[in-house]
Amino acid sequence: MKLGIVGLPNVGKSTLFNAITKAGAESANYPFTTIEPNVGVVDVPDYRLEKLSELNNSKKIVSAYIEFYDIAGLVRGASKGEGLGNKFLANIRESEAIVEVLRCFEDPNVIHVDGEVNPLKDIETINLELIFSDMDMLENIMNRLNKLAKSDKEKKAELELIQRVYKTLEEGKSARVLDLTQEEQKILKGYNLLSTKPIIYVANVSEEEVADDGQSNPYVQQVREFAKTEEAKVVVISAKIEAEISTLEDEEKKDYLEMIGLEKPGLEKLIIASYDLLGLISFITTGEIETRAWTIKKGTKAVDAAGKIHSDISRGFIRAEIISFDELMNYDGSMTKAKEAGKVRLEGKDYIMQDGDITHFRHNV
Repeated sequence: MKLGIVGLPNVGKSTLFNAITKAGAESANYPFTTIEPNVGVVDVPDYRLEKLSELNNSKKIVSAYIEFYDIAGLVRGASKGEGLGNKFLANIRESEAIVEVLRCFEDPNVIHVDGEVNPLKDIETINLELIFSDMDMLENIMNRLNKLAKSDKEKKAELELIQRVYKTLEEGKSARVLDLTQEEQKILKGYNLLSTKPIIYVANVSEEEVADDGQSNPYVQQVREFAKTEEAKVVVISAKIEAEISTLEDEEKKDYLEMIGLEKPGLEKLIIASYDLLGLISFITTGEIETRAWTIKKGTKAVDAAGKIHSDISRGFIRAEIISFDELMNYDGSMTKAKEAGKVRLEGKDYIMQDGDITHFRHNV
């Protein structure tokens, strides 16, 4: 998963990104050896992995992970190439989702770029740059389709869809607000429009306001109301607290969170929200060598999940031995007891994988 972090100057974006990089996962576990300076890689928290690792004496744990990209260069006019506009837009285009950091705190020592704290105005500034960029692209597409639509019914339907999207953008609304059929979504996906990308609004609040999840903060309430119009997610954090937490050891972190009244770090909430936003789940493989979480889309079939591990396993798929994590824990984590009770299922190629499925693929190549 690649998520692009955006935000106007002085909203806490850099503080949050620095916290992400400090909390970064160990690169040895992942399929790359170097990490770019503007990329932070973090594990998806999953308590099940540690438990299964203990039960199976696994030599290592490999979590699912998310890549956060610090996308710089946003100024008004980015869609016209102002500042680092072209690079900024290209980086967002490569992201699967957008994390938009919003300032929801007052601080006379930190000047807001517009002279006042107004998260809704910040949202409008960023979203309009994405909308303007999409409109430029759609104008070119409509010019091309106008000719083809005269003799091609499919192209005519595509043109009508593009015109509907363009009209929405003209109204200053992101394309993600449209209620589209699966076929229409498929067509738009091919154009990779910026304003169709799923979005999480990160409300950055003061240290004092984070414990109640921003309930007492009027700026946060404004953001939540706006997010409903886009079916977007809102995560409340204090970037300053996240920066502090990222420097602590696990036990110190736990004590610190208890002291300030938080159950989990804001970064963990952001990761979980990102996973959910993109419709992702994890299935798990476990043994002496490793316990590993594998990321798949909701609705993935067993044969395709097998391909995440290796294409040969998918090609030679016979059956999947599956038990849910919760079911296994009903038998004290003993696979032997679970099998004796008939709780380990044999599933075929078309089985729809569920989050937390502990899986062993039988295959023959």
